[in-house]
Amino acid sequence: MTLRLEIHPVNPQRRLTARAAEALRAGGIVAMPTDACYVLACRLGNREAVERLRAIRGLDERHLLTLMCRDLSELSTYARVDNSQYRFLREWTPGPYTFVLDATREVPRRLWHPSRKTIGLRVPDSPIAQAVLEAHGEPVLCSSLVLAGEEDPLHEADEVVERLRGRVELVIDGGGQGFEPTTVVDLTGEAPMVVRVGRGDIVAGMTRSAASTLR
Repeated sequence: MTLRLEIHPVNPQRRLTARAAEALRAGGIVAMPTDACYVLACRLGNREAVERLRAIRGLDERHLLTLMCRDLSELSTYARVDNSQYRFLREWTPGPYTFVLDATREVPRRLWHPSRKTIGLRVPDSPIAQAVLEAHGEPVLCSSLVLAGEEDPLHEADEVVERLRGRVELVIDGGGQGFEPTTVVDLTGEAPMVVRVGRGDIVAGMTRSAASTLR
């Protein structure tokens, strides 16, 4: 069964975001709006939920998933960040960006990129996403809601419910939603490198790569 919750996009109702957090803690998958597109989210430590999320997306273990955090204090628990990286992140968070960083040992090895030991991390600028994270009390693992074999994310709650009924536990309806995923910036090299152009400005001084590690 898939539950649909209508949550105010600016002033999320606490009792409803608490229900979303309960679904995550119980091992469920939640489809939620962010400051970019809809994402599928699950609890970081729940292997079965992670495998279900990958199955919905049609992703293998080489594809990086993203840790969505409330703020930079949480982000630093899961990634090794030097002073220059931290200054960069402080300037561009919260916002519609995913940052590829070197993972710490707090991140389960099965979630690392198999050859690079990296993790994708983001801090959303979305009242709904922030309220769910606050109620949940810890970061969630997420991925843009792009179904297997498709190019564009789902962006309407009606369509999300129709196409994922019985495959996710909860869908949050926050009204009209953008359909661009985040811009992905790799911070593991000498200079920030954009590996996917999405929602969010391209920062001056960044280099760009045709390769993409996240969708």
